[in-house]
Amino acid sequence: LGGYEGQWASDIYAKYRCKIFVFEPHLPYAQNIKDRFRLNGDLTIFDFGLSSKTTEVSLSISDDASSIYKPGERFSIVKLEDAVSFFQSHKIKEVDLMKVNIEGGEFELIDYLIETGLITKVKNLQVQFHDFVPDAYAWRKRIQEKLMQTHSQTYNFDFVWENWRLKE
Repeated sequence: LGGYEGQWASDIYAKYRCKIFVFEPHLPYAQNIKDRFRLNGDLTIFDFGLSSKTTEVSLSISDDASSIYKPGERFSIVKLEDAVSFFQSHKIKEVDLMKVNIEGGEFELIDYLIETGLITKVKNLQVQFHDFVPDAYAWRKRIQEKLMQTHSQTYNFDFVWENWRLKE
């Protein structure tokens, strides 16, 4: 989640030769990723993000820091889809690795995944929390405490990257 140019997806695919869903709500970025991987049937690019509800929001455009939580000079209206509905409609039973780098949207999304139980379908959650969201430190701590019920933290670089593995 948070495809930008698709480099992370490319690196993971090169290493594991796996099926990858890439979510990028900014249409020009999504189209660039689609063009980049047009000959690779293992990567599916979606031109929307996942969230706690289906909606449209204003995204400030700033390369790999585009966000609905930060001010900017350029904006785009983007679509977000309800994560539970997406999982159901695509019959997703499990996810080996979910990378979440969505510039502030991670808080609401992960809370929603936990609240709905969908988090238990995610074997590994790699997330970059962002500290510019209001109450980010406390909100992250609450999410981590909830994640401890279902997952074990395998590494943590505060507000850089952290990974959570589903408990057996």
